[in-house]
Amino acid sequence: MAQVHHGRGVKRIREILQIKQEVLADTLGISQQSVSLLETKETIDAEMLQSIAQALGVPPEAIKHFDENAAISIVANSFSDFKEHAIASAMNYQCSFNPIDKVVELLERSLKEKDAEIERLREELAKLRKK
Repeated sequence: MAQVHHGRGVKRIREILQIKQEVLADTLGISQQSVSLLETKETIDAEMLQSIAQALGVPPEAIKHFDENAAISIVANSFSDFKEHAIASAMNYQCSFNPIDKVVELLERSLKEKDAEIERLREELAKLRKK
């Protein structure tokens, strides 16, 4: 079995998932340049590989054993007529949550954060006035 290039595996999986280097770097707590350098390495140490896999949401083995030809084959054999499947999926789609509830939750959380920030600023202003 041929040696798999870990860096290329990271890069291709990241690209397939449409994750930018900057986003992966931020998740890992490293610079974008460091991610770029990692993607050139033939082997990546196990601890970093685990962190990258977790950040990408894939098992480390997916990176260790990534095979471009197998990935292309899976995609090619999985989608016969996208338009047909997309229409069927859209007709059978049942949302498991109410999107309006999610928007309301987001707005409520945003308001609470704003109120907390206003209160913090009021306390800070009160401290400054006492000086």
